[in-house]
Amino acid sequence: MPAPIRQLSGDDAQSLRDLRQRALAEHPEAFGSAPEEEAALTLEQFIGNYLSPPLRITLGAFAGDQLVGIASLLRWSPRKTRHKAMITGMYVAPEARGAGLGRALLEALIAHARGLEGLRDLSLAVTVTNSAARTLYQRLGFVPFGIERDYIYADGVYHAIEWMLLRLDSADY
Repeated sequence: MPAPIRQLSGDDAQSLRDLRQRALAEHPEAFGSAPEEEAALTLEQFIGNYLSPPLRITLGAFAGDQLVGIASLLRWSPRKTRHKAMITGMYVAPEARGAGLGRALLEALIAHARGLEGLRDLSLAVTVTNSAARTLYQRLGFVPFGIERDYIYADGVYHAIEWMLLRLDSADY
């Protein structure tokens, strides 16, 4: 049975920061931030970036009291784009993979998004070489709509990402 999923708060900031540092170090091709950039943030700045409802929430997956998975939802604030939100920062620690945590995190974020008034489009970006994540996103209804070459530059290599969209008010893209 998957670990409990819950919205993270300021009390979880250090655990979230530690897990994000691990994610950024282990998968530089998958994240737009570098470990040293996030390490330079004060804890207050970090909380503002990742734990600032209602426009940004971060969910965590736990094994006991250990944070092992994370995913965030960022909703655009301008009036003309408030119908859009994006899933960011998805990561499950390798020792916790294969237990359905990634799917549980995404399903919880999608359910949260469906409950937000006026929200219609949920997007995400995934490194094109991450076939497991791409398959999971498609199984949850996300439809690819474009590939952006050379989006991430890490360790001397450019990496392409695939943009995907889930239309919340319809099964059709």
